[in-house]
Amino acid sequence: QVRLVESGGGLVQPGESLTLSCAASGLTFNNYRMAWFRQAPGKEREFVAGFNGFTGSTYYAASVKGRFTMSKENGRNLVYLQMNSLKPEDTAVYYCAADRQFGALDALNYAYWGQGTQVTVPS
Repeated sequence: QVRLVESGGGLVQPGESLTLSCAASGLTFNNYRMAWFRQAPGKEREFVAGFNGFTGSTYYAASVKGRFTMSKENGRNLVYLQMNSLKPEDTAVYYCAADRQFGALDALNYAYWGQGTQVTVPS
């Protein structure tokens, strides 16, 4: 059974950095697509970054490219989201997602989701 547990959220000031972690169990990274999404109050859930285990490629939303880095630690089944130069508009609940089916990284059709972790960047 696949389980995803996010951690590392918190309150940070604009310009600061934060690293989120996703502990994944019940899966092997090279057989899954993995992604980070976020959802701000009153807004739809949106794609942040994704890793395609089938191709080894990583993609980022335009709004975070150059500031966020997604990485993974295979031996410990951990996925990270390093977030630098944080802005108030990055405030959201961040979710880790996984799916065994090959498909678009930025689609919402992931079979497995974590419970989310809150990131707050005050203006």
